[in-house]
Amino acid sequence: MASPDKPSITLHGRFYNIPTRPTVVVCIDGFDPEYLTSGLASKTLPTMARWVQEGFHAPAKSAMPSVTNTNNVSIVTGMPPSVHGISGNYYLDKLTGEECMVLDDSTMHGSTILEQMGLAGVRVAAITAKDKLRRIINHGLKPAEGAICFSAQNAGECSLLEHGISDVEEWLGRSAPKQYSADLSLFVLDAGVKLLEEGRADLFYLTLSDYVQHKHAPGSADADEFMQAIDARLGQLEGLEARVVVTGDHGMSSKVKSDGTPNALFLEDFLNERWPEADVRVICPIADPFVKHHGALGGLVRVHLMGKGFVNVDRMIEACRGLPEVEMACSGKEAAAMFEMPEDREGDFIAIAKENAVIGGRKENHDLSQLGGLKLRSHGGLSEQEVPLIMSEAPGKNLLTSEKAWRNFDIFDLVLNY
Repeated sequence: MASPDKPSITLHGRFYNIPTRPTVVVCIDGFDPEYLTSGLASKTLPTMARWVQEGFHAPAKSAMPSVTNTNNVSIVTGMPPSVHGISGNYYLDKLTGEECMVLDDSTMHGSTILEQMGLAGVRVAAITAKDKLRRIINHGLKPAEGAICFSAQNAGECSLLEHGISDVEEWLGRSAPKQYSADLSLFVLDAGVKLLEEGRADLFYLTLSDYVQHKHAPGSADADEFMQAIDARLGQLEGLEARVVVTGDHGMSSKVKSDGTPNALFLEDFLNERWPEADVRVICPIADPFVKHHGALGGLVRVHLMGKGFVNVDRMIEACRGLPEVEMACSGKEAAAMFEMPEDREGDFIAIAKENAVIGGRKENHDLSQLGGLKLRSHGGLSEQEVPLIMSEAPGKNLLTSEKAWRNFDIFDLVLNY
């Protein structure tokens, strides 16, 4: 573990040693364990296979809900959402009644490991696939003092003042990728490799997109090609003498019926039909600007009762528990305590989908035509919590992994302190 007698920073009661060599933390968006298992079996991931054998490998669980914003912020703070306050990509403002998308760090509580490392003089580089995530991850980073933070999505718009780097497309010799493409993720890794080659940062956070995982199952040709490309770049980072650690923000599951059509429950329609006086509003925390991935259908929803009259919430929860798509339902207060989520963001109750199902609000608000005929794959529930945690080297100190319940947000602790 980290020790106060070594150069370190402290955040939320946890110590993190200052890196003494280049250190790279990679978050593979949608890194379901099956992608690793499939790649190891087919011997198409030689870098990660070697790390599993000679470095460190353990299963880890993501924060809930198992969505992008929540888990990336958990990773860079080392804490669950009950501490940092980002409990989804989308939420209901209870004071105004307005639905809000999380597009920056304005609702985040506290600091990040990246910010504190920068304040301690560590040169930080954070590169995201999506710009909406960049505007959260850049919390407290100071480009004027050497920090670099930009997105692949908006690589053509970078400035020294805002991002700590300019002319990224010319520098990397590539145009900014399309928003919906595998190259969005590979651009992030290629930029990280080049920054490392040029010695421009000491601590890297590289976080990718789950475009491919939403479209292609483990073992498919497209998924294999994408994972092989990631694996090759991880090998490049290692070859530049960096210590590299990899995890995912969440897993990914198929969400279809036996006939291949989406297995979706539109819970707002169901509840308002039975309890019109409740004026139910269902909030889908998975919703974000990249809605084409999943049609805003995910594994957890928050149910807010907007009506003025009395409604028996317990009866509504029991009705949800009886639905074939629902794995569990409970009050918002119980959910916050159980899953370490901020209670002020919770609805009157939540519902979590079974592994092969998704939950939405009103059917008319979920456009699945953009799937282009592909089968729906999504995340957000308990079944997408498990992700791999892999490090390029064996820990310097003994770790009995069977005795530790690893979380994906332990990743900085692992790579900096062991």
